[in-house]
Amino acid sequence: MESASTTRGAASPVLRTSDAGLMEKYFHVRKTTTRCCAPLAIEDHSLQSMPDASPAKWHLAHTTWFFETFLLTEHLPGYRAFHPAFRNLFNSYYNAVGDRPLRALRHTLSRPALDEVHAYRTHVDEAMIRLLSRDLAPEVLDLLELGLNHEQQHQELILTDVKHGLALNPLRPAYREARANKTHSSNFASASCWSSFPGGVFSVGFDGEDFAFDNEGPRHKVLLGPFRLASRLVTNSEYMEFMRDDGYGTATLWLSDGWDSVRANQWNAPLYWEQRDGAWWHYTLDGMRPVCAEEPLCHVSFYEADAFARWAGARLATEFEWEAASHSCAVAGNFMESGALHPQAAPEGESLTQMFGDVWEWTASAYLPYTGFRTTAGAVGEYNGKFMCNQMVLRGGSCATPQSHIRRTYRNFFPPHARWQFMGIRLANGD
Repeated sequence: MESASTTRGAASPVLRTSDAGLMEKYFHVRKTTTRCCAPLAIEDHSLQSMPDASPAKWHLAHTTWFFETFLLTEHLPGYRAFHPAFRNLFNSYYNAVGDRPLRALRHTLSRPALDEVHAYRTHVDEAMIRLLSRDLAPEVLDLLELGLNHEQQHQELILTDVKHGLALNPLRPAYREARANKTHSSNFASASCWSSFPGGVFSVGFDGEDFAFDNEGPRHKVLLGPFRLASRLVTNSEYMEFMRDDGYGTATLWLSDGWDSVRANQWNAPLYWEQRDGAWWHYTLDGMRPVCAEEPLCHVSFYEADAFARWAGARLATEFEWEAASHSCAVAGNFMESGALHPQAAPEGESLTQMFGDVWEWTASAYLPYTGFRTTAGAVGEYNGKFMCNQMVLRGGSCATPQSHIRRTYRNFFPPHARWQFMGIRLANGD
């Protein structure tokens, strides 16, 4: 889910951005976005398969709109907007900025054409060179960091939104030319075991000098009882056992809203799974391929994650248990930079693994404000606080998340029925 507020541990001095390397970082992020779209046909750029998704062309324009609206228009003297109508056309849901087209109708924006959207990006990038050559105040540097992290969120959304759209095409076209399966060399996930953690008082939330979204703070203390986390993510083969045991047909495993979703949507398998000649296949960004039993399960809702945990005699971790346990792991894993764009089997060993990358991990925690949370003043404060209702927290990032974008305090959030992101399961239990 998009977030768009920033917090810093301390005020920064006025910096010359060329000294801070932000010019290089800016263009690295911008070029990564265009690389995400490079495999797409022109027609693919306008694809919007559901209201929760957006066309790739809109993502290209909206991320550019952010820099134009919040940085160039406000902080570059003499800047002239590329097109006055774009201020509203590519607004997402900043009420303080103005009106915008309905999200569900973004696919109707056949104009501006893709070439014009790329010209818009070039226009803004050229103006950003002029802005980044100036001495900038701390609040402007904070907005720049916010804009870059915002665009990294949209890089992941481009991949997942395109995946959903192409998967609905009866031709099941691949996003890119298929590559060899780079699953762990043994092709077998390690045996799952429990990693134990003592209870006690833990500090959670962001506390540092670098960038973080405002929903990651303030840092505070929580009391946790002793708990255990599974050493790896739930695999496809383990979830198949749940399916074979009539998991989707056993009402007692499901929350009431979850059971309603199962029946209303006729769920009987994870998203993108389909049977061919008695075997399960699934759609990946490399096209259709057989489900690999040892790979981490993905594309399940919170409801499915919760039902599976009940069936397994376990539960989902709270987001605070997850964060406390994550300190035993480096922030490293299978992220977008690996090029796999698909979850990979766990490495051998008994230590806690796959905490970062591969799939976002559903937690048992509702998305709520931390004690003392306050939304940022102005338009950029709209993204987080107003969504703290009817959402569940996910942690850890996925194979479509840029690694430089993730932190152990990062709080992703989606409604419990969502499935189209790379969402998976790690079991938890009490001691």
